[in-house]
Amino acid sequence: MAGRLAVIGSGLMGSGIAQVSAQAGWQVTMRDIDDASLYRGVSAIRDSLGRFAAKGKISEEDAEETLSRITTTTDLDAAADADIVVEAIFERIEAKHEVFRTLDKICKAGAVLGTNTSAIPITQIAAVTARPESVVGIHFFSPVPMMKLVELVRGYQTSDDTLAAARSYAEEVGKTCVEVKRDVAGFVSNRLFAALVVEAIKLVETGVVSAADLDTVMKLGFGHTMGPLATVDLTGIDVLLHAAQNIYHDTGDDKFFPPELMQRMVTAGDLGRKTGKGFYSY
Repeated sequence: MAGRLAVIGSGLMGSGIAQVSAQAGWQVTMRDIDDASLYRGVSAIRDSLGRFAAKGKISEEDAEETLSRITTTTDLDAAADADIVVEAIFERIEAKHEVFRTLDKICKAGAVLGTNTSAIPITQIAAVTARPESVVGIHFFSPVPMMKLVELVRGYQTSDDTLAAARSYAEEVGKTCVEVKRDVAGFVSNRLFAALVVEAIKLVETGVVSAADLDTVMKLGFGHTMGPLATVDLTGIDVLLHAAQNIYHDTGDDKFFPPELMQRMVTAGDLGRKTGKGFYSY
């Protein structure tokens, strides 16, 4: 099936999506708002491929071929000939609306308009287009080259053909798919994870346990590969804050209301690994 893919956003998620897609033979256009962001995205891909090559999982030639399939641009119009688009920008509905209004105007008929949102209902994103049947959640997990799961999320009007095309693409790039049949904020993964993280932060905030010991409980007591607070640091505390806020606003359920500590860390710029400090120092 490999065809043309447009990835909107070149951050941690966007660059990872571009990498695994190019490795699977897709011609990838990665778009971001400025050249500096694109440079960082391509550098991240090159570093990731280098690590795979050093471990003998791919050859140097494979790495170069993968990079040759990725082009970069600051022009959203470059998505016009894409068979599939995956939007992977910041978790703000206004920003996503701006992108999808443009994609709706420029993308060819039959193109799949995917969003990598982790918590915003797909129907809210699709509502600004004239083709909501073509909009679908394609939720990858971080780090994309390592994590095997993709959540496929049906919006209220997502068609069977769109969902099938999204599944075919995700499986072709090496992922295992689960279908989220109802378009609820947070889907399945972040509905579960946000509740866990909120409670974990409350336990740290109130002095019940340290961040490190809480993560040890989840690793040794429940078999988690990485504790929830280390995971939040990796993903970005700001990302999880926005996810929890979206779920809370959609449900009104207090168990998703972000703790004060989480909000103050984001205000202070302690966002995790990307800033050098979160629940741990890096």
